Amino acid sequence: MLYDEDDPDACTSDIPLTDDEAEALADLLGASLMLGQLSGLRQQAAGLLTEQVPIPAGSRFVGRTLGDTRARTRTSASIVAVLRDREVIASPAPSFRFDAGDVVVVVGTRQGLDGVTAIFADTDPAD
Repeated sequence: MLYDEDDPDACTSDIPLTDDEAEALADLLGASLMLGQLSGLRQQAAGLLTEQVPIPAGSRFVGRTLGDTRARTRTSASIVAVLRDREVIASPAPSFRFDAGDVVVVVGTRQGLDGVTAIFADTDPAD
């Protein structure tokens, strides 16, 4: 237990972190906060969904840019962030290059989310 049962705001122990560990924890908490906010938005807008779509190693978009996907034009869904290792890249620019293992955070309709998934899985019939 790291807190006092009589006073939950009081700390009885602490865990020292290195700068790298503190940064990694902040990135993880930031990603959680952002995804929670997107989830709240989804509840407010009927039909609007959020989803995390992994980019498989075999995707033809590994090493290519967000603009190359034409995801928004093709699906009307928006890629609002990319999760890479312990980093959150919010609002990636069209010049952002994907790595295998990246996870894109997409906002859109069910059809749009499925379309983005198909793009990265190379199963989009429009290609």
